[in-house]
Amino acid sequence: MDVTKSYGFWIVLFLSLWESSLGQIVYSVSEEVNKGTVIGNIAKDLKISAQELESRMFQIMPGSNAKYFDVNVKTGSLFVKDRIDREELCGTNQKCALNLEALAQNPHRLYRLEIIIIDMNDNAPFFPESTYVVNVTEIASEGDRFPLPIAKDSDVGSNSLKDYKLNSNEYFSLDIHSGQKSMLAELVLQKALDREKQAVIHLILTAIDGGKPPKSGTLSIVVNVIDVNDNKPIFRKPLYKVKVKENSPIGTKIISVSASDLDEGINSEIQYSFLGHENTDETNRFTIDSKSGEIAVQGQVDFEEDSGIELRVQARDKGVPPKSTHCKVLIEIVDENDNVPEIVTTALLESVKEDAKPGTAVALVTVSDKDGGKNGIVHCALKGSFPFKLETSYNNHYSLVVDGPLDRESVSLYNITITAADEGTPSLSSSTVITIHISDVNDNAPHFPAPVINAFLSENGQAGGLVTKVSADDSDTGENAELSYSLLDSSSSSVPITTLININSLSGEIFSLQSFNHEETKRFQFQVMATDSGVPPLSSNVTVNVFILDENDNSPVILPTYSEPGSVNSENIPYSAEAGYFVAKIRAADADSGYNALLSYHLTEPKGTNLFRIGSSSGEIRTKRRMSDNDLKTHPLLITVSDNGEPSLSATMSMDVVVVESLDDIKTSFREVPVKEESFQI
Repeated sequence: MDVTKSYGFWIVLFLSLWESSLGQIVYSVSEEVNKGTVIGNIAKDLKISAQELESRMFQIMPGSNAKYFDVNVKTGSLFVKDRIDREELCGTNQKCALNLEALAQNPHRLYRLEIIIIDMNDNAPFFPESTYVVNVTEIASEGDRFPLPIAKDSDVGSNSLKDYKLNSNEYFSLDIHSGQKSMLAELVLQKALDREKQAVIHLILTAIDGGKPPKSGTLSIVVNVIDVNDNKPIFRKPLYKVKVKENSPIGTKIISVSASDLDEGINSEIQYSFLGHENTDETNRFTIDSKSGEIAVQGQVDFEEDSGIELRVQARDKGVPPKSTHCKVLIEIVDENDNVPEIVTTALLESVKEDAKPGTAVALVTVSDKDGGKNGIVHCALKGSFPFKLETSYNNHYSLVVDGPLDRESVSLYNITITAADEGTPSLSSSTVITIHISDVNDNAPHFPAPVINAFLSENGQAGGLVTKVSADDSDTGENAELSYSLLDSSSSSVPITTLININSLSGEIFSLQSFNHEETKRFQFQVMATDSGVPPLSSNVTVNVFILDENDNSPVILPTYSEPGSVNSENIPYSAEAGYFVAKIRAADADSGYNALLSYHLTEPKGTNLFRIGSSSGEIRTKRRMSDNDLKTHPLLITVSDNGEPSLSATMSMDVVVVESLDDIKTSFREVPVKEESFQI
């Protein structure tokens, strides 16, 4: 600070002059005077003139203290040259004096100067530190003492430390002890402490010196009330309620419990745990974070197993000894639709007769669902259309009954799908298949594939040959479908049918009892009856037509007029006959039928003539060209008639064709007709 401004107006210079046996002059000056302040007149004190000081080159000898003072040789004044701080120069010494040496020449003489520095109250008391911390346990007793730091004051004497004062408070008082070199202060506890009410007490200690006016310094005292474990943890709520969905994934956080402890430090550090649930289902299903109190899922949460769980949670501090408390956590498990309905069927009949009446009970059906609420309400139905229905018996119990006509021949087995769906969102459903066998009743007569069966039997066959086989089917089953066959005579039959054929009653095979001739019997008819073994038996008939198939067992026969035995067949043609002239027509017949009776005509002429031709199907003989002089007068012809049987049978005849000049003298048997034959043998 600028001491010259603060104290310049009141500084009093005490100037005293002593001349000792060593020639020492003593001055005094207050510290912190302004630069240039005159301490005394050294010329006057040395009893020499100012002019002499200058002429004798009077000067302050160099040294550690010379920087503070100097002499004006013109006036003889000793003055302050630099700031003087007594505390800096002499510390806490009660006396502070600076020694100087001055030299005058011509004659040479050394003078000793002693300058006493007078203390000013320019320093306030101070403490080594601005804040002092005192730790006091909250169970400290009244009257307990706590020493405080000692204040210091650089000034001395009456300007030094004189007293301590403590600010007004309800817990502490101040006790002061004065020593030879220092003044001590102690805090004295006046009232029991409670950290939970006030954990920190702030005090101000003031140190006051004896200056006029006095100066002071302050110390901030922080009293930390040290905790003891005198409070147990307290939960925010004694009861926590929370809902959690069943099947929540492991790790799902559901709730956090929270307790607080009015203590501090380790006494307020809380650990959470389940109380009384070691190695139980609850601890298997839930876990609690010992530090945060967060409860999470760690196992299977199943509403069907337990819809509500009560946990007891303990909060325990780490004090010694520890204190604890507990709360309840009620966990409501919210049902999820995680169970499909279950269907149980019980068959009442091994099979259902196809003539069962509507309402006949076939099976019992029971449905259930482990879920609760709407998730457990189940509706049951049949999937598809069947001649059955479900009738409600009582809660979730049903009867499967006949609800329409049954026909085993149409459907002999029903695989009925029964579905059950709950009312959950989304709905879950299940299904089961119940198999119902329809048993037969004899309600179907045997059935032949067609009302008429045509059988074909070759003539001339041996007796005992298979004619045909009849086969009926019966839509029924078992004995109701076991058939037997029998013959029924046709009312139009002239002979008993049993003389012609026989039937195997089991296989339906029909055998001939004789050989048949197509030319005598071309067809006969009878009926076969098929009868089942039901009670009563049912039967049906089929008409069987047996056609005797022709064999080629008859040769063609040439018909008159060319068939008379022993006659010579001849025909005359005029020499002038043109090509295509009609010569004759051969007629033939065959007792067989079909291809066996289909005839064709062939002509054989003498080699090289090539004069005639015959229609292969008509039998007409005609000329192929006009006559020439080189032609023979008589042409022998060989006509062959063949059928188309396998093997083919034939008949032959001979004819002589005589060429005459004119036919006027010969009775004409035939007339010339136009040529319209489809084919001729050339």
